[in-house]
Amino acid sequence: MTNRSKPHITAIIATSLNGKISTDVNTRAKFTSVNDFHHLETQVSLCDAVIFGANTLRAYGTSLSIKDPKLIKERQARHQQPQPLHIVCSPSGNLKPDWAFFSQPIPRGLITTKEGLNTWHENINTFPNCNNDIQYSSKEGEKSYFQNIFISESSIINWHFILDNLQNMNINKIAILGGEKLITSFLKDKLIDDLWITICPLLILNSKAPNFCSTFLDENMHSIISLQLLEVINIKEEIFIHYTVDYL
Repeated sequence: MTNRSKPHITAIIATSLNGKISTDVNTRAKFTSVNDFHHLETQVSLCDAVIFGANTLRAYGTSLSIKDPKLIKERQARHQQPQPLHIVCSPSGNLKPDWAFFSQPIPRGLITTKEGLNTWHENINTFPNCNNDIQYSSKEGEKSYFQNIFISESSIINWHFILDNLQNMNINKIAILGGEKLITSFLKDKLIDDLWITICPLLILNSKAPNFCSTFLDENMHSIISLQLLEVINIKEEIFIHYTVDYL
């Protein structure tokens, strides 16, 4: 089982029957339904933060904010903020400040590297004062973009340190929303506790279309990860499957 001295991590994924999360590279999934959207919004509403990769943000342009008044009211009853912290992971820092994501009324975070932080500041024409701390304090000129910035000292993100810092911020439940490299990196470090997988009624016969787990696995990646079924929900043509993850 996973180490419990960290936030609870849930991966939320919608796939074709053959495991594809979109129809092509860097393309948003257009095959999910209204029911899947409601399922995703409900699961996100339970979380203190969501993490997604930069390619996922490039494909969609925005993050999923909670709009259902009932879900917002339930968050307030749990003493959560109206919206979770929306964190994009971009080691390169190559993000565009004119994206619609930066106009959304949500708190935003960035996970990047020291080099990526410099690239981001070049994009917004400011200059960082980066020290050796993993959490960088945003200056006034950039708080409209990111309220929290977390820095990795290498190009490979150290998720254990990131999660320690998030837990210190009282973030105890996190949703991982893709893409494949991000989900794979969390699985590699044995950090995902459970998965919600929506099986959509189609096959995507495109070899370039990404799977929800990367096919470019590290040699140290365990080749088999056991899942234990928690629940199955069938709504019209879609199947919503909830698994807990058991790392051998």
